Amino acid sequence: MEKITMVSETKKHPISTILIVVAMQAEALPIVNQLQLKEDLNSMFPKGVPWVRCHGTYKELDISIVWPGKDTVLGVHSVGKISASLVTYVSIQALQPDRVINAGTAGGFKV
Repeated sequence: MEKITMVSETKKHPISTILIVVAMQAEALPIVNQLQLKEDLNSMFPKGVPWVRCHGTYKELDISIVWPGKDTVLGVHSVGKISASLVTYVSIQALQPDRVINAGTAGGFKV
């Protein structure tokens, strides 16, 4: 019987771009402050969405942290599965990160 071998089309490369996704600004700020990230004022996100991205370089890694922001009408945090999936999907498409980390209340670490 002939063996079937799988060949990976992706080459291994060092991690250089990291995307961190959190639900709320309160979860993001300790990371933003510790890594000295800056808010992206020229947003890569679609016009009208309250999503926020801070980014910078830390130990030669390009790091971005994103969160859904606050609802512009109600002023409440846009938390939940839909907000999280949308901001994550758009961020992955735009940034093409090597790794995605979901941190915060869902349990990435203790603050």
